[in-house]
Amino acid sequence: MYNLFPQDALERHHTSLKKQRVAVKHRLKELAARQSEITKKSTAIKDSVLRKYQEIHAVLEEDMRITLSHLEMEERAAVSALDAFMERNCTQIQEIEQELARISLALEQSNTEPDTMSFFSYPELDNTEIAERVSDVLNQSDPSSVSLDEAKASQILTLTNNMLLLVRSQTPLMKKLLKSYSSEVHLDPQTAHPKLIISPKSDSVSYTDTWQKLPDLPGRFDTTLNVISLQGFRFGHHYWEIDVTGKTYWELGVTYPSIPRKGTSEDCWLGRGAESWCVEFFDGEYTAWHGGLPHQLPFSKRFSQIGVFCSFPAGLVTFLEAEKMMPLFSFCAGTFLDCLHLALCPGHDHNGTNSSPIVICNETSPTSDL
Repeated sequence: MYNLFPQDALERHHTSLKKQRVAVKHRLKELAARQSEITKKSTAIKDSVLRKYQEIHAVLEEDMRITLSHLEMEERAAVSALDAFMERNCTQIQEIEQELARISLALEQSNTEPDTMSFFSYPELDNTEIAERVSDVLNQSDPSSVSLDEAKASQILTLTNNMLLLVRSQTPLMKKLLKSYSSEVHLDPQTAHPKLIISPKSDSVSYTDTWQKLPDLPGRFDTTLNVISLQGFRFGHHYWEIDVTGKTYWELGVTYPSIPRKGTSEDCWLGRGAESWCVEFFDGEYTAWHGGLPHQLPFSKRFSQIGVFCSFPAGLVTFLEAEKMMPLFSFCAGTFLDCLHLALCPGHDHNGTNSSPIVICNETSPTSDL
C-alpha cells in the first residue's frame, strides 16, 4: 500500500489536530467553570431571596404575636371584671338563700307549734335593707358596663387589612417582574391560514369555516391553523399574556420564522419541529411540545390566561398560568439560533364549542430588554 500523503503533510495535520484538541479542551474547562459560576450565583441568589422571605415571615409573626397579646390582655381585663361582678352576685344570692332558709324554718315552726312562737322573739324583718343591697349589686354589675375597646379593635382590623392589601399588591412577586418585560406584539395577517380571521387591531384570531380568498403568499400557513406575530425578538426578556377564555382547544407558543408553512408535514404544527415551542390544550388536557416530543402536564383546570416568557440570556421558554404566575412548563432551549415570534393556533370551532377567539393582552408599557 502506498502512503498517499507526504510525511510533512501528515506531521502538519497531526500538529494541527493536537492544537485543536487543546483548544476544545480549554473551551470545555471554560464551559465547566462558567457552569459552576452560574450555579453558585443562582444558589446565592436563591438563598438571599429565601432569607428575605424568612425575615418577612418573622416580622409578620412577631407583629402578630404582639398584636394578639394586646388583644388578649384587654380580654383578660374584661373577663376579670365580669368575674368580680359574678362573684358579688353569687355572694348576694347566698345571702338571699340563707334568709329564705331562715324564714322557711320560722314558718314551719309556726305551723307546727303555734303556741311556742310566742315564747320566742323573732328579729324584725327588714326587706328594705335587702332590697337596697340587691339594687346596689345589680347597679354595680351591669354587663353593658364592661366591653372591649371596639374602636381600637376596628383600627387593628383596618391596619391588618391594609397590610394584607399591601402584601397582595406585591404578590405574586413574579407578576410585577414579568409584566415589566411585556412586549407589544401584533399578528401578521400575511401569515394567517385562510380560515383564520385576524381582528382589525391584529391582537386576536378566531376560526371561520369559510376559506377566505387571500393571496397565497410564501409565508402563509396553508394547512395548519397558525398565525405568527409580525414582530420578532432577538435579545432580552419578553413576556406576553394570552386570553383563552371559553376555548376547548388551542395551541400557543413561540417559533423561529423558519417554521415550515406549506403542506401537511408535522413540522408545520407548533412544537412538532425543532423551530417552535408550544403548550396545547385539547380534550381537557395540557401538553407541552418541542421537537415532536410531548410532555403531558399535570393540570386539569381550564385556565383563562396563559403567560409566555422568553429569556434570551438564559435560553428559556416558560409557560405560566397568568393569574398566579404558576409555571406550567419550561423549555431550556440553550442559545436561540434565530429571532422568536409569538405563534397562535385557535383550532377548529368544534360545532361552536371552540368558537371564542384567542386574544393577545398587550400591555401599554414599553418593551424591556433588561
